[in-house]
Amino acid sequence: RLRAPELIGAGAGSLWERLLAALPFQLTAAQQRVVAEIGHDIARPVPMHRLLQGDVGAGKTVVAALAAAQCMDAGWQCALMAPTEILATQHFAKLVEWLQPLGVTVAWLTGSQRAGERREILALIASGQAALVVGTHALIQDKVQFHKLALAIIDEQHRFGVAQRLALRDKLTSQGVEPHLLMMTATPIPRTLAMSYYADLDVSTIDELPPGRTPIITRVVNEARRDEVIARISDQLAQGRQIYWVCPLIEESEALDLRNATETHAQLSAALPGVQVGLLHSRMTSPDKKEVMRLFVAGQIGVLVSTTVIEVGVDVPNASLMVIEHAERFGLSQLHQLRGRVGRGAAASACVLLYATGDAPRLGETARERLKAMAQTNDGFEIARRDLEIRGPGEFMGARQSGDAMLRFADVIADARLLDWARRLAPLLLDEHPALAEQHVLRWLGGKADYLKA
Repeated sequence: RLRAPELIGAGAGSLWERLLAALPFQLTAAQQRVVAEIGHDIARPVPMHRLLQGDVGAGKTVVAALAAAQCMDAGWQCALMAPTEILATQHFAKLVEWLQPLGVTVAWLTGSQRAGERREILALIASGQAALVVGTHALIQDKVQFHKLALAIIDEQHRFGVAQRLALRDKLTSQGVEPHLLMMTATPIPRTLAMSYYADLDVSTIDELPPGRTPIITRVVNEARRDEVIARISDQLAQGRQIYWVCPLIEESEALDLRNATETHAQLSAALPGVQVGLLHSRMTSPDKKEVMRLFVAGQIGVLVSTTVIEVGVDVPNASLMVIEHAERFGLSQLHQLRGRVGRGAAASACVLLYATGDAPRLGETARERLKAMAQTNDGFEIARRDLEIRGPGEFMGARQSGDAMLRFADVIADARLLDWARRLAPLLLDEHPALAEQHVLRWLGGKADYLKA
């Protein structure tokens, strides 16, 4: 088995202590507990495989920063990989704000960088001068060679394929060292599901939000009342607030007949004279996306019409209203993620779920259950439980992306007690009958055992 990076504990005045003292806020009790769990893991000689889950806005980035500080104190490097450039940019800005004043070099690596800039960054990473590297999947390319990588942090891990997650972790295996792996998700996972799909992982949960967050009021509204929603936008703008309007598609699809972002942008621009209405979608170039987000963060754009590109990683405390068009077409966890873009400041916030039935007299059963769940609770863990009931475990975990769900006979909901029993017995089997355990793994997983670590 590969060993973990050797971390000699730093004494008083360490980077970890200085970062904690410099933060402009207090950690919640849940954050403190999770920081301690991760710190204990990192100090052990066995590579950490830990999943950090917390609801939207629970403060996972600062927990990751403190874990990185512990590794950097011992002279090692850390990498944080995010699924989109927008999310990676937000992480980079936060980490630079916290760590640069403490003398840490935070490097930025994405696929859209110019060749010259990229060469400079790669040299900093290879020499070890870049103590923390933030980026997108560009981090796992062959040309990226770390000097001493101790911790790989993967945000929104379900958005990456299994092979991509393994690639970052495998960056140092040729030297006989396996970096610690911390995976983060804002899509909470029900306990029974975590026990089965993530049985090999330790799971840390941030189950409280930072103080000062206002509860979001969610309303389910028929498309026929669209004009009333636009009137509400005018009221919010008059109070100096900003608004998101999310559409599912960029261009017309005859099959789905969804109103596209471009058309909605034109409609809102006409209905709200004198208001700057921005447009953001995945087909825009990276510089154009960045410029639109910069203007929105600066308050110069009042209404941002967007596709789901803003699902994760956008933090604008002044935004107090989220309108989701054709909400019946979205998955429950995606709706919850989008709703989490508002309610980040002190102002009362709301989320409007606009739905359309088309030619049908009413919404389908599944769509109705999703929208009902959204209206009834803001709790991401309750949302996850309801989503599991509606969709079943295979769809919920996105297991289809790497073939069938791993469970062949079991039912994670019905067999919860059996799962608990199996999890307690597994370590005994490994300790007392290792050959039998190996045979068992090979029988069920064949050559895919490595996927359990992803």
